[in-house]
Amino acid sequence: MAKQTESSEKFKRSSCPVASTLDIIGDKWTLLVVRDLFAGKRTYSEFQGSPEKIPTNILAERLKRLAEYEIVVKKPYQHHPVRYEYLLTAKGKDLGPVLMTMVQWGEKHLPGTKAQIIPAKEAKP
Repeated sequence: MAKQTESSEKFKRSSCPVASTLDIIGDKWTLLVVRDLFAGKRTYSEFQGSPEKIPTNILAERLKRLAEYEIVVKKPYQHHPVRYEYLLTAKGKDLGPVLMTMVQWGEKHLPGTKAQIIPAKEAKP
């Protein structure tokens, strides 16, 4: 747990929970990766197939950061060559309502947007 605490403190600007949360998930790519996890994507190649076309170096860095903050867990699913899948942890699943609120806001205020389906059982805390 010390690793998480060190990581949390390393990027923490203030004691404000909004600022601290934004330090972890507030860039333009991280919540899209989390969205894709809720949509059932698990592997690096599946994430690369998203319509936003996240650059590979950024995708790798975001997955690493999400694992450091224990929002996802990285597990090998193939050993030769080693390939990994990424799964939401309980902490990651707690972001479901955040995503759903963003979906509702976007659909209400941004004409022409359409949400990817987030399984309801994973979107609730």
